[in-house]
Amino acid sequence: MLIKKNIFFALIFTLFSVSLQAQNPIIRGIFSTDPAPIVYHDTVFLYTGHDTASVTATNYKMPDWHVFSSTDMVNWKDYGAVLSPHTFSWATGDAYASQCIERNGKFYWYVATFHKKDSISNGGAAIGVAVSDRPTGPFKDAIGKALITNEMTTDMKYGWDDIDPTVFVDDDGQAYLFWGNGSCKWIKLKENMVEEDGPITTFKPKHYIEGPWVYKRKDLYYLLYSGAGTKPEMIEYCTARNIRGPWTYRGIIEGNVSNSFTTHTGVIDYKGETYFFYHNGDLPTGGSYRRSVCVDYMHYNEDGTIQKIVQTKQGVAAVK
Repeated sequence: MLIKKNIFFALIFTLFSVSLQAQNPIIRGIFSTDPAPIVYHDTVFLYTGHDTASVTATNYKMPDWHVFSSTDMVNWKDYGAVLSPHTFSWATGDAYASQCIERNGKFYWYVATFHKKDSISNGGAAIGVAVSDRPTGPFKDAIGKALITNEMTTDMKYGWDDIDPTVFVDDDGQAYLFWGNGSCKWIKLKENMVEEDGPITTFKPKHYIEGPWVYKRKDLYYLLYSGAGTKPEMIEYCTARNIRGPWTYRGIIEGNVSNSFTTHTGVIDYKGETYFFYHNGDLPTGGSYRRSVCVDYMHYNEDGTIQKIVQTKQGVAAVK
């Protein structure tokens, strides 16, 4: 009887211990990609893409976007496929990287997909925006058209440069949209978050490929992105004293990830820690077209520069 009791308590302890420690990848029920976290009302909401390509596929298949939530950074609730390119009457193709933010009680989800060939656009990548009263939806097309089309940017002479939107609202209330493959582009947004407010500016940070993520810490602005480094892709970054630049290159903070030639990041501060989200291909049968979201800690030096990210299997500890 004593042995059985010891086994029972050992099992309980094991289950309790697992709940206190994440395991990378943190999303294990589906193949997830391009993480974009936000903190709202003491909860982390995580917006991701969804890889459904076959094991032998040589290209992406991403039919929709998912939302997850957590209050401890370990246990994640999946709200399912909350948004897809089919939500947008003008869209066609896959669900590329996205980001959702809250402003004035509404949630604006900026997404990258492709535009149908019609009187508005000849096709190519485009950025749309969906809106909801709740972080988990339902979401609808906010303006009934693309916010950014391929025809609006001409510096890259191909059709897939207008992808990977990230949005930032500065301390003065001014909102900015950054995006781009091959070059980084930005534009001011009006307070309604669905109209541009001025011209598009284009620049090329060192080694820049795609996937920008913009935020502010203390008096420094940070621009993280998927960069070429010494072997695509790594996460590199720049800092600036003004959101409009000039941007100073600071180096590589995340090296190549396991079993995937792409990586993509999102960063949040939550309950006293800074968290660095990314994806790799480490789930069983995973790979470059079957990726999975992970999270590890991020730390700063005293001068505000970012320390190298340590990619771990165990992930992060639970928080209360």
